[in-house]
Amino acid sequence: MPQIEIHIGGRTFEVACQEGEEHFLHSAAAMLDAEAATLAEQIGRLPESRMLLMAGLLLADKTVGLDEKLRAAEAEMAELRASVDKLNARPTPEPQRVEVPVVPADVIDTLAEIAARAEALADQVDADLD
Repeated sequence: MPQIEIHIGGRTFEVACQEGEEHFLHSAAAMLDAEAATLAEQIGRLPESRMLLMAGLLLADKTVGLDEKLRAAEAEMAELRASVDKLNARPTPEPQRVEVPVVPADVIDTLAEIAARAEALADQVDADLD
């Protein structure tokens, strides 16, 4: 079982851990050291046991807050998954036939005749101007 040294609140501690868990222990010690440093700045020098107790309580308080946020996020995610599952379970809608209105042939013929007259008038105006 590996023995590692951790530093918390300006003090060094030798701690045993499981093989391969050294990284996690160093991370946890760094978090505890950060809380201890905050306490030392705010309160000053504390007895070791009191400093570790207060730093542990501060970390526990943060953990409780994060646990509550995690539970709320998991509940929201479960609701969203249920909504997605419900939408996915719906049958695929049948395609709908869409009819586009067609312009009647007599209207097309009338518009073509009007366009031809307009062009003839434009040609006549051009000829009169020359």
